[in-house]
Parts: sequence; C-alpha cells; structure tokens
Amino acid sequence: MNEFWYLSSVIALLAGVTFLTRALPFMVLGRVADHPLLEHLGRFLPPIVMVLLVIYSFKNDVAFSVDFLPELGCLLLVTALHLAFRQALISIVGGTAMYMLLVQMGVG
Repeated sequence: MNEFWYLSSVIALLAGVTFLTRALPFMVLGRVADHPLLEHLGRFLPPIVMVLLVIYSFKNDVAFSVDFLPELGCLLLVTALHLAFRQALISIVGGTAMYMLLVQMGVG
C-alpha cells in the first residue's frame, strides 16, 4: 500500500470515529432528554464549568500581584460586559481583545 492511500484511509477512519463519538450521545440520549437529572445538569453544569476554568486559568498567578492585574482587569471587563449586554459573544470578544491589547502593549 502506498503512502497516499495509507494516510487517506487513516484520515477517513479517524474522521468516521470522531463523527461517531460526537453523534452517538445525541442518538442514544435523545429518548431521555427530558429526564430531570439531565435537565438539572444542563442548567447548573455550564456555570460550574466556567467557574472552574476561571479558577484553573488563575491558579499559577499570585493574587493581587502586579502580574495579576491585567488578567483581573480583563475578568472584570468580561463580567461587566456580560452583565450589561447578556451576550456571551460580546463578553468573550471584549475580554479577549482587551487582554491581547494589554499583552501587545507589554502590560500583561
């Protein structure tokens, strides 16, 4: 088997497996989507995951040091944008843009 067909078959196989792993939960769990446990997890799990991601991203920073101030400012900006507009895209883009601006200016 030449290299082109070997790589093509590997890519096709991995694409199929990836598609199945993404589609399988929707196919299997479609019948139990109205279960109270899944509704509870769907309501409370996303905010908990977001809080864990924020804590994890700041775990190496020393709180209230000079290095922590740009990240803290961006976190406050994201919070303010989200409270003002209630649009996740505006909050994410605003916070990312502010952080990249601070990094390019050498502050972060």
